[in-house]
Amino acid sequence: MIKKLQLLSFCLLLSVSAFSQGFLRTDGTKIINDDGEYILRGIGTGNWLIQEGYMMQSTSAGVNTHTQFHDKLVETMGQENTDKFYDTWIENHFRKTDLDSMKAWGFNSVRVALHYKWFTLPIEEEDTLANGELTTTWINKGFEVTDSLLSWCAQNEMYLILDMHGAPGGQGRDANISDYDTELPSLWESEDNKKKLENLWIKLADRYKDSPWIAGYDLFNEPNWGFTEKSSPNGCGCDNNDPIWELHERLINAVRTVDKNHIVFISGNCWGNNYESLSKHSLKDADDNMVITFHKYWNNNNSDVLNGWLKMREEYGLPLWMSESGENSNTWFSDSIMLYEKNKIGWSWWPVKKSRTNNILKVVTPASYSALITSWENKAPLSKEETFAAVIDYAESHKTENCVIAPDVIYAMTGQLDNYTTKPFKVHTTNAPILFADYDLGRDGYAYYDKISADYHIDNGGDWMIWNNGKFYRNDGVDITEFNKQPIISWIEEEEWMQYTFNVAKKGKYTLEIQASAKENEGILQLIVNDKIVVENITLAKTGNSEKYTTTSIKKVALPSGEVKVKFKIIKGNVNLLDFKFNK
Repeated sequence: MIKKLQLLSFCLLLSVSAFSQGFLRTDGTKIINDDGEYILRGIGTGNWLIQEGYMMQSTSAGVNTHTQFHDKLVETMGQENTDKFYDTWIENHFRKTDLDSMKAWGFNSVRVALHYKWFTLPIEEEDTLANGELTTTWINKGFEVTDSLLSWCAQNEMYLILDMHGAPGGQGRDANISDYDTELPSLWESEDNKKKLENLWIKLADRYKDSPWIAGYDLFNEPNWGFTEKSSPNGCGCDNNDPIWELHERLINAVRTVDKNHIVFISGNCWGNNYESLSKHSLKDADDNMVITFHKYWNNNNSDVLNGWLKMREEYGLPLWMSESGENSNTWFSDSIMLYEKNKIGWSWWPVKKSRTNNILKVVTPASYSALITSWENKAPLSKEETFAAVIDYAESHKTENCVIAPDVIYAMTGQLDNYTTKPFKVHTTNAPILFADYDLGRDGYAYYDKISADYHIDNGGDWMIWNNGKFYRNDGVDITEFNKQPIISWIEEEEWMQYTFNVAKKGKYTLEIQASAKENEGILQLIVNDKIVVENITLAKTGNSEKYTTTSIKKVALPSGEVKVKFKIIKGNVNLLDFKFNK
């Protein structure tokens, strides 16, 4: 009886809280709800329900996929401890507090990356019936977790997109993403896998058909499979993607047997971007509540980059949704998102959290977990007890309160949707040290200038571009590393600069003190106050040791009262900058 009451409360919550907005749906080339056109602004949950080796930091040990990680744990600490770990992992990695925070920071949706194994068994573990068909065994865990997530979305009035990130058998050769096992039949090579995916979507659609805070169903993420000889193994250059369109149509028809309310999202080949042969396929006319998706990584953000997608939107009369992007710098984020917003295209970033600087929540990796990965690399595994303790530590580190909030990433994504404004990173005052790493929030060319501020290697035809050589503290082009647990700016080059906004209580002459180190050559800075050069050259002495810092003082620096914007421009680099202070 208690479970029935809980379910009733859950359903009432969903229906009441969404009453004012209604179901998200399509209207020609727009996505709308009852209030009009709606732009999805979200992030994917990433590593929560489908683990990828790079986010688990285990690729160096040859552990690349969700199943490989699971099996490695079973091998080293047993099934019981592995089950305990995954219970803790799911409970900690993404919680209501994460969603509450996302809402407060300006996001209105979340794309949950699902693995089918939380909902049903692999075909290899199912029984075969007398007629040759396989049974379908359902697992409650996935449905329970999705129910909880949906209830949090309803309470926050945020939309939820169900993203089948790991389909039965794996939908792409990129195994890190899809959990594809080369020794087993893929989604494309097995009718049983296709049938299982079909059954799963019917089950999900039937369960959530009356939930207005479900935005829709992303039927399978980033298919990447070469179907023709002209294609790459991942489907790039493939001119006949009929198997993808046929499966989409099959899944849409299956969903529509139980749910006519929700959007269905379709994805092209080549990690979601190759739509060749769609024009000659009946899928383009299969449904009147369908959205074309695409993914965008590591390319330019100029006005031409969306032309092909905009043309497709008009040709098919369907809305667009940029369903996955990220893994770049703040400037790239802001420029890309502004481009989508200008063209009325919703977007979803990737992912909410991991152990890097380019997410809204940065996970601090415990020493115990780093030691575990090292032991795997060296093929000298830790004990059962040590392994269990390490992975539990890693699960604990993913709690919101144990992560580092990244205000620079948040501002880049939701604070600059249609502007180029800057604002202080922290509250700065005179007579107190200001870290050089605490320059203003904002784009390259506005809050700072750096010669490499983003990765555009896809369009530039070159190597991956590192925008922050230290990969520390912030996600801008400014290169930051650590000294005595303090962030310092390093690898600086001529013409680069950083801006700091603070309030000066009293106009007057101040003494500027700069703490810096210069191992081999002296450095030279230029001080600019409110766009006026105040000190032409500030010479920072050679210290002979990059870890030896000295103070350089410049007297009688004039500062006006009120809000002041100070820039330090690099005239001669090869120095490390710790902090500065204006003393009265």
